[in-house]
Amino acid sequence: MLQALGLTLLVAITASIIGGLLALALVLATHGRRFSGAIDAVLTAPLVLPPTVLGYYLLLVLGARGVIGRPFEAVFGSPIVFTTSAAIIAATVTAFPLILQGLRSALDSVDGTLLDAARTLGATRVQSLLRVAVPLASRGIASGLLLGFARACGDFGVTLMIAGNIEGETRTASLAIYDAVLGGRDGDALTLALILSAFAVVAIVLVQWLGRRPHRA
Repeated sequence: MLQALGLTLLVAITASIIGGLLALALVLATHGRRFSGAIDAVLTAPLVLPPTVLGYYLLLVLGARGVIGRPFEAVFGSPIVFTTSAAIIAATVTAFPLILQGLRSALDSVDGTLLDAARTLGATRVQSLLRVAVPLASRGIASGLLLGFARACGDFGVTLMIAGNIEGETRTASLAIYDAVLGGRDGDALTLALILSAFAVVAIVLVQWLGRRPHRA
C-alpha cells in the first residue's frame, strides 16, 4: 500500500506540474483571443471521453506502432507504454482540462485595465501577464492545480490502458484498490479508498478556502 501511495503522489505531483506549465504556456499565448469551438472541444474532451477511448487514442500515439512511440523506441531502445512515464502521461492528460479551465478562468477575471496600464509603462504583453495577471490570479491558478492533482490521484482507466498494472512501476493507489478487491483483500482496499477520499476532500476544502480568502491590498 505504501508503495502504491508513494507512486500515486509522484505521478500526481509530476502530472500537476507538467499540466500546469502546459496550461500556463497555452493561456499566456492565447490570452485575449477566443479558441475556436473545435480546439476548445479537443482540449476539454478528456473530461467527458470514456477512459478506455482516451486510453486507446493514447495507445495509437504512444504504442510500439504509434507516431511517437515508434521513433521513441527506435532512438531510446525502450517503449513509452507500460512504464512510470506512461502513468504520468495518463494522469497529465486527464488532469490537464481541469487545470486549463482553472488557469483560464483565473486570468480572464483579472481587470484588463491593469494590463493596459502595465503596457503603457513599457511592459510587453507577456511581461504584463506574468507580472500583473498571474500574481492577481494566483488563487484561481492554485485551485486549478489542486483539482488537477486530485483528478490525477484517482485516474484508473487511462492508466490501466497505457501503463498497465505493474507492481512498483505503474500500480497507483486506484489500481491497487482494484487489485486488492480481486484478491479479496478488503482491508487494503478500504484503507486505500479512504486515503484517496481524504486527498479529494482536502483538495476541495483548499479550493473553497482559496475562493473565500480575500486579496491583500
